[in-house]
Amino acid sequence: MAADETRDLRAALRRTERRRTLRGLGLTLPLILFTLVFFLLPIAGMLVKSVQNGPMPDILPQTSALLQPWRASDARDLPDEAAFAALAGELRAASQNRTLPELATRLNFENAGYRSLLMATARRLPEAPAGSWRDTLVGLNPQWGELAIWAALGRASTRLTDGYLLAALDHRRDDNDHIQATDPNRAVYVASLLRTLEISAIVTLICLVLAYPLAYRLATLPESTANLMMILVLLPFWTSLLVRTASWLVILQREGPINQTLQWLGLIDQPLELVFNRPGVIIAMTHVLLPFMVLPIYSVMKGIPSNYMRAATSLGAPFLTAFRRVYFPLSLPGVTAGCLLVFILAIGYYITPLLIGGANDQMVSSLIAFLTLQTLNWGLAAALGAVLLVITVALYFVYTRVVGTDGMKLG
Repeated sequence: MAADETRDLRAALRRTERRRTLRGLGLTLPLILFTLVFFLLPIAGMLVKSVQNGPMPDILPQTSALLQPWRASDARDLPDEAAFAALAGELRAASQNRTLPELATRLNFENAGYRSLLMATARRLPEAPAGSWRDTLVGLNPQWGELAIWAALGRASTRLTDGYLLAALDHRRDDNDHIQATDPNRAVYVASLLRTLEISAIVTLICLVLAYPLAYRLATLPESTANLMMILVLLPFWTSLLVRTASWLVILQREGPINQTLQWLGLIDQPLELVFNRPGVIIAMTHVLLPFMVLPIYSVMKGIPSNYMRAATSLGAPFLTAFRRVYFPLSLPGVTAGCLLVFILAIGYYITPLLIGGANDQMVSSLIAFLTLQTLNWGLAAALGAVLLVITVALYFVYTRVVGTDGMKLG
């Protein structure tokens, strides 16, 4: 009898635990689906786009199949007559099917003249060659006798490519399929990436210098006063980012309040240039991101018992020594979490540098927007996004190795 009661009790416990698990899954399922659909899937799509080569294998399948072994052989001569003949026939079919512009746009990323070459050749193709298709195509345009155009077609003939990722790092493959640095006059992406990291690091450092004493003061004030000051810290969140950026544009201009006040105090003779340059970008970004530094540090400091400092000072340690040896190490999880959060947010900034910065202050996000909206080079834009993603993941990995996930407190 006792054994039967024990089995029944265990079965009831299992049912209760199963219901609790299903209830918990039901509560978290909407968040899981939201994260999957609006976060993980777009990131996966971006990563796929950064290595997806383009439409040539579908638009010119026979030509692509013939060029792949030619490219793999590291040939330094033009492909054989079969490749010329396949290209001529498929160019005519693609022109009739109206799929050629898509391919021409893809090849135009390799060289600005390839689109006009393909479109003009397709319009002028005869029904039959005058001798060989090689002589016919070269007669229509001498570029078909150059190795560069066939090398570009060969690079576009595969389903996957590393070309976009190489371009994002200012490298490319030459006509012999060897990796080499981009022409310095056209190498802009690494410089933009370094500029982004530099601005983000400066903004993070300034936010830390401003936020740490503020968070310390908030943590040591009475509850009512601290809550009132916290409202002032969170006040920027209640204003649109675009409005805040436009406000800084007015405040920092030559006739703005800052320059007028400095001139009235006699500190300057001429207005300072604070907009459309690096200082304006740093000032505006610091104002926007400062709360993201204050909140993690404050949350950690709030959990540090006040008697730790009193114990250290009662044992004879000066205040600065007690702060350095006791309080500051305990607040490091908040410092590192705040720096990580601010830096990651800063490297993706777009509106503030666009409105307040000059031509030499635009960050990677501006290039991504330009490639996506203006040139329609989504592959290169996705590659730049993938580089930023790698940097973000690397920073998070370093953070977890140094602090650990148990020390992460964001507020």
